[in-house]
Amino acid sequence: MSSVEARGLTHTYSKGTPFERTAIDSLTFQIPAGDFVGIIGHTGSGKSTLVQHLNGLMKPTAGSVLIGGKDIWAKPDEIRALRFEVGLCFQYPEYQLFEETVYKDIAFGPGNMGLSEQEIDARVREAAALCGVADELLERSPFELSGGQKRRVAIAGVLAMRPKVLIMDEPTAGLDPRGREDILEQVGRYHRESGATVLLVSHSMEDVARYAKSVLVLEKGRLAMQGSVAEVFREEERLSALHLGIPQVTSIFRRLRAMGFDLPEDVFTVEQGEALLRPLLEGGRDA
Repeated sequence: MSSVEARGLTHTYSKGTPFERTAIDSLTFQIPAGDFVGIIGHTGSGKSTLVQHLNGLMKPTAGSVLIGGKDIWAKPDEIRALRFEVGLCFQYPEYQLFEETVYKDIAFGPGNMGLSEQEIDARVREAAALCGVADELLERSPFELSGGQKRRVAIAGVLAMRPKVLIMDEPTAGLDPRGREDILEQVGRYHRESGATVLLVSHSMEDVARYAKSVLVLEKGRLAMQGSVAEVFREEERLSALHLGIPQVTSIFRRLRAMGFDLPEDVFTVEQGEALLRPLLEGGRDA
């Protein structure tokens, strides 16, 4: 696992032209190794531009990115190796599938790492199992699969490289609730089993609250807030000013408190809410 750090990170598109636009502006933050971080922000806040800097797909206009304490652009000829350490899964990753079989698609990344055939095979099967891709699908064309299955295969291709830092940019976009939960459970499982640092870009406050330990909030390319899930989602007014919300279950519990119920404010997931309400409901039924 590796830490992730930005120091004065700035990126300006079309610099020196009439179309010049700064998408990331003097961004500085630190993410400890092994953390699971949610990255949130209104559309256009710079989330996708940021994550593309973290594995060297984009080069800063100014400032630096450090992975494991090392500036990723200190040795530009090593940037390709960085992408095996920092895995980036784009929104709608199934559009990146291109091989003849599912097996070959998952094996593409490990194959470029120069691993032995035995090691590649072990990684393909491990990643496929982790993502819920059945063995009988490995020799099928990825284009014959359902949308949800394609998403699993694409994510398995990233996980097969065993990245120390895993970045997921809206990995559940377009999926139904069951599909979204399945994908995020796979990401959570990889985090638990590998100890990797995970960054999850999401518009869903519920997903961030459920899976992340800490949160980065971006606004117009700058860091608006950073803290634990509880610290960030307590700031309902500040988030509202940034056109962001809090998890729905949090809103419900705060309304119940306002109505006089003796319940805590810091409830951020449905599981937490259920655990608190069940004894009250069961007690009322017994009475």
